[in-house]
Amino acid sequence: MSEDRPVTPEPQFAAFVGIDWADQKHVWCLQAVDSKKRESGELEHTPEAVEMWVGQLCQRFGNRPIAVGVEQSRGALVFMLAKYEPLHLFPVPSTMAANMRKALYPSGSKDDPRDADLLLDLLLQHRDKLHRWSPDTEATRRVQNLVEERRKLVDEKTAQTNRLRSHLKIYFPQFPEWFEHLDSELVGTLLERWPTLEELQKVPPPKLRTFFREHHCRNEELIEGRIQAIRQAIPAIRDGAVIEAKSTVVKVMVQLIRSLGEGIADLDEKIEEAAAAHPDFFIFESLPGAGAVMAPRLLAAFGSQRERYANAAEVQSYSGIAPVTETSGKKKWVHFRWACPKFLRQSFHEWASHSMTYSLWARSYYQQQRSKGQDHQAAVRALAFKWIRIAFRCWKDRVAYDESIYLAALARRGSPLAAHVTTANSL
Repeated sequence: MSEDRPVTPEPQFAAFVGIDWADQKHVWCLQAVDSKKRESGELEHTPEAVEMWVGQLCQRFGNRPIAVGVEQSRGALVFMLAKYEPLHLFPVPSTMAANMRKALYPSGSKDDPRDADLLLDLLLQHRDKLHRWSPDTEATRRVQNLVEERRKLVDEKTAQTNRLRSHLKIYFPQFPEWFEHLDSELVGTLLERWPTLEELQKVPPPKLRTFFREHHCRNEELIEGRIQAIRQAIPAIRDGAVIEAKSTVVKVMVQLIRSLGEGIADLDEKIEEAAAAHPDFFIFESLPGAGAVMAPRLLAAFGSQRERYANAAEVQSYSGIAPVTETSGKKKWVHFRWACPKFLRQSFHEWASHSMTYSLWARSYYQQQRSKGQDHQAAVRALAFKWIRIAFRCWKDRVAYDESIYLAALARRGSPLAAHVTTANSL
């Protein structure tokens, strides 16, 4: 079901600015609304320089609205400019700017003043294709920033754990076989004390038993199996130079993994507090499989601006869950959507995968997709596509999800899925 999105009238802009951002300096190109002349200059990336530059613009144009196009959506410059009320930011997708640059300058040449001028062209001529940046509520932005930063730490922890495994496989390949979870506190402490097989084999068995028990390993059979494996192990290499270097780095990696784990735990506490205080959290908490991790991410995905999306299809497309259909002449093909917010797509995909454990119809729908020849990832995306429609309606109506109501609706419509669920439930 579609809805008409409220149209917010665009203000009468006094000037238009394109900014090509960089780490240290930004190049800007400006055109006043009553002039065809363009001005350009450089801007240092410091709060003081930005404050002075914006102050000069506000004084020159009498605090009237100024449209700013920048090839950045969430970076430092956007956050810095967002606090100034006269500035109306229009983030330009990097793919749009790159394709326009390629079309106008096929030689591939690139320089900052030209890019700022190009962004100004996009702002003046194709503003209807851009979305004015509108920050969500502070409560929502708090959840959004916390969950995104948590994901970055999780990814970094995974990367460090993979590096740890890679180093161990060179000089101590038995270790990953003995200990499945290399990011655990037991593994970290053990490698800090005895980072090589030679050192570990010198530890008396009683001391090892005590160590394992102190680190919450209560399975006596597992303990004895590990001790026996340690006694019987043979060094993979005997090159002292390699072993010294790798074992030293391994101890550093263990410390990094521990610090990242502590940071993730700290963010988890803050996310739980921020999500619980949000007025919409009850909606996403009610979704099957959301849990403590996914519910705040779903809240962050939808946000609080209900006028942002006219219908669920817009969420499906923007998140990258909906596939892309291309046509050329008599040819038509459907493929995976690449240009999308990856964290957003990942959130919906992971939640759909979790939901199959908690929702009977979700599991049945996934099985239907697999029976049609879809691989696992495609079947999960199809389930996420369906879930977005349901979550969108709950979000729009501000109601919690109720599985019994949805199953009853499926039965009333005579959906084949309802029959599949009934059959699966009777087995």
